Amino acid sequence: MNERTKSALLWGAVGVFAFLVLHQGFVALGGESIGILPAIGVAVVVGAVVAVAAYAGEVRLLRRGR
Repeated sequence: MNERTKSALLWGAVGVFAFLVLHQGFVALGGESIGILPAIGVAVVVGAVVAVAAYAGEVRLLRRGR
């Protein structure tokens, strides 16, 4: 696995865990939970979007020299 793919997958994992932490914080503060399975489903979608954005965004940043 190349470094770019590994980096994108790790950013996707960060997105998954960030969403789940924010969901738990919302529930802890008195919000209504959507349930664990729907929350995991949304987290997987968020992680996939973040991974694709990181994979595509890295190329743009490298082209600009940042």
